[in-house]
Amino acid sequence: MHSVVITGTGLHQPPYTITNAELVESFNRYVAQENTRHADAIAAGTRAPLQPSSVEFIEKASGIKQRYVFEKEGILDPQRMYPRYQERSDDQLSMMAELAVAAARQALQQAGRQGVDIDAVLCAASNMQRAYPAMAIEIQQALGAGGYGFDMNVACSSATFAIEQAVNAVRTGSARCVLVVNPEITSGHQAWNDRDCHFIFGDVCTAILVERADSATAPVQWEVLGTRLATQFSNNIRNNFGFLNRSEDSDPQARDKTFRQEGRKVFKEVVPIAAAHIEGHLADLGHVPAAVRRYWLHQANEGMNQFVIKKLVGEADRERAPLILDEFANTASAGSVIAFHKHRDDLVAGDIGVICSFGAGYSVGSVVVRKR
Repeated sequence: MHSVVITGTGLHQPPYTITNAELVESFNRYVAQENTRHADAIAAGTRAPLQPSSVEFIEKASGIKQRYVFEKEGILDPQRMYPRYQERSDDQLSMMAELAVAAARQALQQAGRQGVDIDAVLCAASNMQRAYPAMAIEIQQALGAGGYGFDMNVACSSATFAIEQAVNAVRTGSARCVLVVNPEITSGHQAWNDRDCHFIFGDVCTAILVERADSATAPVQWEVLGTRLATQFSNNIRNNFGFLNRSEDSDPQARDKTFRQEGRKVFKEVVPIAAAHIEGHLADLGHVPAAVRRYWLHQANEGMNQFVIKKLVGEADRERAPLILDEFANTASAGSVIAFHKHRDDLVAGDIGVICSFGAGYSVGSVVVRKR
């Protein structure tokens, strides 16, 4: 068995931002438009009026202040309320692959590697642009990598679940250098016309390079002490959008089948699951939560992260558990990796940290690392 290290990370963020104020203004125009269109049904009591949103509501509910998106106008158009992407031909690099290649090149540069050094590519995200060919194989070709590639989806835990697969491949010798990419185009599966979730998501792509320690040359390395995954079925976070939808005779007036959640239930149930998962994982590795220098937690909701860190160390501490969702919003599987990418340079050799995700499934994944 080989020792495993993380040698590089990358972050590619899109050029456009949508502030809460912009989002609220667009959403409330949509609400006024829909309430006018259904005024008779609302007056008759057969239809409830839609309620407006507000900047205060969004920030109190989530801690989010803005989000990055790859396309802005379509989202903010009350007549559309979803992105407007240009279709690409089969000969063009797909949108997810383009983002992944950009993030991957940053990770490679940080690790002192090139595409030819990679012998496995794992594309892990909450939604895939297509079923096949695998996004990972397209990314593999674009980078000039060898070996193999495959896609995987465990919703918001996709990155940590993929990191474990990468670590296991390197540890057992089936690969020497594995790239994990998380191209999250969340704006495409966001219900922008739903008040309860119209503010949640943002777009981004992250990348992590996992290598054998005895051949890694990066100036800064993070030894992987252990990984742990767990799942428990729940319907409280769900996305029913898929290729079978066109074969269903669904109500054309029904809410679309993209992301939906029972937010209060998720909060109540996931926080203790995540905290217990991290504590148990650390205990099995001979560590206690208080000894961990940094927690890079999933970035879905500020309150969730505060409760998790309080359960672990007794107090909410942004220095110990940094927040990035105020700038990026919920970026699904990429959130904990963004936190790791942006908030690790101040740690010193020997410091221990935990990368942890939690989300739909329910799913929880943790990666315990030590700076070398």
